[in-house]
Amino acid sequence: MQPVATRPVTEPELPPSRGEISAAVIAYLRGTGPLPGEAALAGADPLGDDLQLALYLCYELHYRGFAGVPEAREWDPELLRVRAALEEPFLAALRKGATRHEHAADALDELLVEPVDGEGVSHFLQDKGELWQLREYAAQRSVYHLKEADPHAWVLPRLWGRAKAGMAAVEFDEWGGGRAERVHAQLFADLMSDLELDPAYGRYLDASGAEALAVVNLMSLFGLHRALRGALVGHFAAVEITSSPGSRRLAKAMRRLGAGPAAEHFYAEHVEADAVHEQVVRREVVAGLLEVEPHLDADVAFGVDATGWLEDRLADRLLEAWRSGRTSLRTAV
Repeated sequence: MQPVATRPVTEPELPPSRGEISAAVIAYLRGTGPLPGEAALAGADPLGDDLQLALYLCYELHYRGFAGVPEAREWDPELLRVRAALEEPFLAALRKGATRHEHAADALDELLVEPVDGEGVSHFLQDKGELWQLREYAAQRSVYHLKEADPHAWVLPRLWGRAKAGMAAVEFDEWGGGRAERVHAQLFADLMSDLELDPAYGRYLDASGAEALAVVNLMSLFGLHRALRGALVGHFAAVEITSSPGSRRLAKAMRRLGAGPAAEHFYAEHVEADAVHEQVVRREVVAGLLEVEPHLDADVAFGVDATGWLEDRLADRLLEAWRSGRTSLRTAV
């Protein structure tokens, strides 16, 4: 008799809760309790730890899921109802906070202007960051980079023509051009190993603050809703256009602190790749989308602005902690 092949376990463990809402969602996923009630949902901070973790848990069922959670939970009607109730205040907070531009062209043009003050996270790490701060940065960014490009793929069936072709071309590069060892999520896992961090998917979820989770939840929110396809394209454009100069500074930080060749390579790879992606995204993806659906112009601008707004909030959290000599993490690495 041939041995029965066992499927490797790749699902992360469910994290500890951060409040009433996330505790109820975790209990429901484990089959040990009900979902949160309307009163709890109505009073939650849309950008706080409790709601952001609960929303992350709901979205993660569409990615790798969690160990011990039935796969059928992905389309559980009651869980989807709660997810919608969590998305509503999050989206409202984004629309209230991200209001810089009305048109995509203006929002994209501003991304090309590097800030004069040079006070962002990549500037800090390049000029005076310490190795422990690099490790904290990598740990928190891992909730994003270990699923890099995956949520963007949901927009592909919602595009056509130039926009679809351009998006698929950039995504193909993000996934290593057909080579598993060059998938960008794998390159980030290699970076984590160089920094003596655990590269397991979801390992630092509990260590990551609400600001880091919100950045990831934004991708899932935009990607899972056809009505937000314009915002997803705007988000994707913001990521690709701003990546190259920031990656150049982070590569220098890795080299200055002796983080290791894989750590430096991840960002060095993005300097060149994203400089090319920037042109494809602007000329093919954004222009192609708006040529066919010009009414999505304001949505693209919203996606750009929402991305920058959440990234600024994450940067503020990191820099405030580091300048005070404190950890930016919720739990120790």
